[in-house]
Amino acid sequence: MTTPPPPIAADLADAPTSALAVRAEGLRRPRLSARGSFLLRRLGRLFVSLLVVVVASFFLVHLVPGDPVRAALGIQASPELVAATRAELGLDKPILQQFADYVAGLLHGDLGVSIRTGRPVSDMIAQRFPPTATLGVASFLVALFAAVPIGIGAALSTQRRGRSALDATLSGVLGMLIAVPGFLLAVGLIALFAVQLGWLPAAGWGEPQDAILPVLALALGPMAYLARIVQVEMVGVLGATYMTTARAKRLPSRLVYMRHALPNIITASLTVGGLLLSGLIAGTVLIETIFAIPGMGGLMVPAVGAKDYPVVQGLVIVYALIILGVNLVVDLILVTVDPRSSITEG
Repeated sequence: MTTPPPPIAADLADAPTSALAVRAEGLRRPRLSARGSFLLRRLGRLFVSLLVVVVASFFLVHLVPGDPVRAALGIQASPELVAATRAELGLDKPILQQFADYVAGLLHGDLGVSIRTGRPVSDMIAQRFPPTATLGVASFLVALFAAVPIGIGAALSTQRRGRSALDATLSGVLGMLIAVPGFLLAVGLIALFAVQLGWLPAAGWGEPQDAILPVLALALGPMAYLARIVQVEMVGVLGATYMTTARAKRLPSRLVYMRHALPNIITASLTVGGLLLSGLIAGTVLIETIFAIPGMGGLMVPAVGAKDYPVVQGLVIVYALIILGVNLVVDLILVTVDPRSSITEG
């Protein structure tokens, strides 16, 4: 025997009786703010991007020809020892089984064990992380605090005097710094300040003066690029109508620039600055190798040469996590400075 359906009158009594009631019901439901929704979207993209990095790094590294166990043990190792070591590391399993084991380890915070040294990869990276972080952050701060005043000064000079020889010289120097690769700039700095003048050490890490040349090699190119961006943005802001209105009110120049000009160039500067910081972190691999700095870059190069899969994969994931985290922080700062970013980002 089936249960009879409830009376129609009861359904109508429970349902909203007008469009106003439906709207009121919707208003009572908790809703995310625009910033909350923006944060959830960005966290979702970060997770997807990190997942792609994990999959790509694992299979691309395993496509590199050669036997990592043989490379680690040497050509004199017996086939029995090589086979036993391969079985101990799980490298004799099917590739999909190895990937499943690797992902399961990642979910527990385990990046694996180095084939060459037998040490946990997380410990090796944690030991090398401070020099890399110091180098990246110091280079970013130098680039940022040098680029903003240079870009603003160049824009003000162009507005007051038009194109002058000083502006042409500055544009040429900035263009040269943008075009020269970081490793070539590092070699030039070593040749001038370490070899010819003898003012600074050519390599090493530990003393404050050891960081000057690596920081300059990393920071000069991004500084020049950011200064050009700030200059272009500032020229546009200086010609805007609201700046003319502010001057017509006879406001002090300092107040005009601080209140009306600077906030309008922050958005572009932050966006470019975030991309530059990501590039700086990635560029530390080459600079650390040139200056013999014991950072993550110095760990990456020999690991790639020795086909040390777990170390390479762990470093790729950590670098990707840093870059994605930096971009997320920059996006959150942009939304705080200009809430319209959360809408236009989509």
